Amino acid sequence: MSALAAVRAEILAGTSQGPRNKRAVWAGYVLSALPVLMMLFSASLKLVHAHSAASAWGDKFGYPAATLVPIGLLELACVVVYVIPRTAVLGAILVSCYLAAAFATHVRIEDAGGLIPLLLGFCAWGGLYLRDARIRALLPLQRKP
Repeated sequence: MSALAAVRAEILAGTSQGPRNKRAVWAGYVLSALPVLMMLFSASLKLVHAHSAASAWGDKFGYPAATLVPIGLLELACVVVYVIPRTAVLGAILVSCYLAAAFATHVRIEDAGGLIPLLLGFCAWGGLYLRDARIRALLPLQRKP
């Protein structure tokens, strides 16, 4: 059996927990909190139609004001799926897609603020990597001896 097949079998069997370094897990939670808090803040601004969010949404980014609430709800849904441990991997994919769209929006208007969603996406995956053994088993940074 190849090494990849062995890792896949361990993951499917749920036995690939490995040694859990508590510092790494806590660092993962802290790293994961950054995109969660920023996205919750952004979603709340969109949902309450805050003046700063509404003006930037329409004037700067060129989106219709009617899309504020649906996009805010979508952002909130991505965060909720990400913070639930059982669905965190799907949530990381959804958060990454949302943040990639935010990055593309900033790139489209040639705004340097586009690096923030990009960095938040890296934080989301880095945090998940540190706190979830399944991701570490799929993407090992070091080879097993």
